[in-house]
Amino acid sequence: MVVLNPDHFLALPRPVIGVGPPTGAPDTTTLAAHDFDIDTRTGFMPPQPPLTRLPPQWELWELVLEDGLASRLQLADKPDLSEGDRQRASLWQARIRELPILPTSQLKESEILLRRAHLVLAWLLHLYIRTLPPSLSEIRIPPPITVPLLQVSSHLQLPPVLTYSDDVLYNWALKEPVPLTIASPAPALDNLRCLTLFTGTRDEEEFYLSSARIELQGVQALTLMRGIMDEAFVGDSIAITRITSYLHSLAGVIGELTKLLLAVREGCDPQVFYNDIRPWFRGMDSDTNAKPWVFEGMEMDPTLRPPTELSGPSAGQSALIHALDVFLGVDRYSHASHVTGHQSSATKPSSKESAASLPLPLSTSPEASKPSVAFLTRMQLYMPRHHRAFLRHLSNSPRPIRSIVEKSNDERLTEAYNSAITALKVFRDAHVRIVAIYIVGPSRRGGRPVDEQKGTGGTSAIQFVKSVRDQTRGALLSQSQSSA
Repeated sequence: MVVLNPDHFLALPRPVIGVGPPTGAPDTTTLAAHDFDIDTRTGFMPPQPPLTRLPPQWELWELVLEDGLASRLQLADKPDLSEGDRQRASLWQARIRELPILPTSQLKESEILLRRAHLVLAWLLHLYIRTLPPSLSEIRIPPPITVPLLQVSSHLQLPPVLTYSDDVLYNWALKEPVPLTIASPAPALDNLRCLTLFTGTRDEEEFYLSSARIELQGVQALTLMRGIMDEAFVGDSIAITRITSYLHSLAGVIGELTKLLLAVREGCDPQVFYNDIRPWFRGMDSDTNAKPWVFEGMEMDPTLRPPTELSGPSAGQSALIHALDVFLGVDRYSHASHVTGHQSSATKPSSKESAASLPLPLSTSPEASKPSVAFLTRMQLYMPRHHRAFLRHLSNSPRPIRSIVEKSNDERLTEAYNSAITALKVFRDAHVRIVAIYIVGPSRRGGRPVDEQKGTGGTSAIQFVKSVRDQTRGALLSQSQSSA
């Protein structure tokens, strides 16, 4: 038996969640946090408000985006589009095409600059595409967007399209510039505003901020998960008692996330969302007209390849919700291979392989077959790469909590685990309600084609969220399953 030095960190008293380590003892809980770009105060969101503007050498991008948004450009397929709307869009598109191709090499010196560049260029991409005449048979993206966007995206290992991180994680500021302190370590949920909006409406802002609030509240879940993993490492009777308590607390936190999810109804009108907001950030594969996106100018950089992942942003790209799935062992159900957005003959990952370990697909055409990967697994490709690494780290835990519960023969531990699973299932019940309210209902009331019930990636939005909800229910353990 190995005897540890009494000063060794593994021999120190275990910290209690919410209290922290004993006085004078080192806090080892954040040693790996920076490897995954996760902050102990703000979780997957940056600890400080994101960059609001690129340096002067890329000011042209900022100015043309600013101009497009200030001009209140309208969706090209809007039923009552005026001739003035069309002319404004045409003039702005011409300005995009006339831009010089700005170099990106210096952007690569800073992750923060790259994130802002991806946000600005992806926003320009969607603004450009959604204001083009509907009569076009294909979408041609000009070189001033194509070249820098593909270069930046390649370095970030992200698709060249708007993602959840662009809309939510890196698209916020403080209403009031309150400094973050020890007493107030994270932004208050009611002190957030958005940096960039297509419509400039409160509805759009509240739609994005509802997810941002979930991310911030979810820090409590990450803290509990960390505590459970620490106790699992020890594995004694005290550890089992603490894990039981932490799982009940985790269920309570997930309940708070559910309330925040449903609170979107207080600030975002379903008709406004469906008709005026949602069409702006649709990706290529959720476009009802199935028009291909052609990225012009790639021959200017031989390292560039035509992208095959162009689904657009989705709540399914939240690393927080994926982390809950992976940590609780629900991902084997919610990420099941039949819960997929695409089917193809391409090679399917093995059971041990996830999108967190898959490279971004590169192929010779946007229409190339996508891997037959579970939809939620594929959505991990749209997450910041450090967050994907965290999910991979979490999935490789040598002491998964579900396995501990199954082997425990402990009725109270099983009950606590099931309470967390049930809370996650209730969260997904709420998600089904939101999709019904914001997509299914408005589509039936007219204004846009019924085909626009499609979700990100071309899936049927309501069928998909119901399927994930039902799969989550399947993760519940019976008492007979938890045996020694």
